[in-house]
Amino acid sequence: MQGTYRHAQNRCRELLQYAKHGDRGSKNVDYFLATLVIINIIAIALESVAPIYARFGNLLDGIETVSIVIFSIEYLLRIWSSPQLQDHSLSFSGSLKQRWAYIRSFNGLIDLVSILPYYVQAFFPYIDLRILRAFRLLRILKLSNYNSALEDLFEAIMEERRSFYAALYLFIIVFIVSSSLMYFAEHSVHPDGFKSIPGSMYWSLITLTTVGYGDITPITVAGKVIASASAIFGVVVVALITGIVVSSFNAQMERRRLIFEDQVQKFLLDGILDRSEEAALEALRKEFGMSKRRADELVQQVRRASSKAS
Repeated sequence: MQGTYRHAQNRCRELLQYAKHGDRGSKNVDYFLATLVIINIIAIALESVAPIYARFGNLLDGIETVSIVIFSIEYLLRIWSSPQLQDHSLSFSGSLKQRWAYIRSFNGLIDLVSILPYYVQAFFPYIDLRILRAFRLLRILKLSNYNSALEDLFEAIMEERRSFYAALYLFIIVFIVSSSLMYFAEHSVHPDGFKSIPGSMYWSLITLTTVGYGDITPITVAGKVIASASAIFGVVVVALITGIVVSSFNAQMERRRLIFEDQVQKFLLDGILDRSEEAALEALRKEFGMSKRRADELVQQVRRASSKAS
């Protein structure tokens, strides 16, 4: 009985996690939940269009209710199946710790926030919770359960965090200095746009990020000089931050290529790739997000190198 319970828990976790190669059931669950998230985002957006909501309000509300039921069941199942049960000696307190680890993880918090507004509004119907309902749009982050894009971005930043923090530190310095200088240069002649240093930070952020709405512009010569310098520094610092992230992404791709190539070399020691080895390479290719053409090219390169060496 205990073995059946643990098997069900493990299988539930496999179904809800990103699908591994060959696991058709897990892949179908991924497709279903990802499609449901996309439908929800579209429905939430359409709710804000008064004529559409007046005509299809019942349908949109029905989509919300069905989605909440499914997302709630998914959330509870993720909590239940989160303990890693390969170790049969895992204690009750150990299971609780692993469940709590999931609840406070990034994906766990997103799963909770995606359903919380519905229940809060259900229990407090007379409170204006329109802002809280807007948090439903965060359901789009649930797609990170089925795509590694956000994980890759965070990993890239963490690997180059020292360089990234240094560039971010420079940005903060320029941001604060430009806001302060612009306040002292423009406040007396442009009090509405530059009421205070914190108020000037809006202009500084828009300028440094090269957006430049143009709703607040300097009038004095000193203000224009400061604005020009801020724009130049903004381009430099933003380009520096972008370059750091891009460089880290490229390093990730190169590491993955080397890992894949090394695995191919190990499998080709006997000169052939059997079905199990091809399946393993295919799973690794999908895990790394590598194109089929690129993977085949690497396999052929390794084959040619092995034939020349022999």
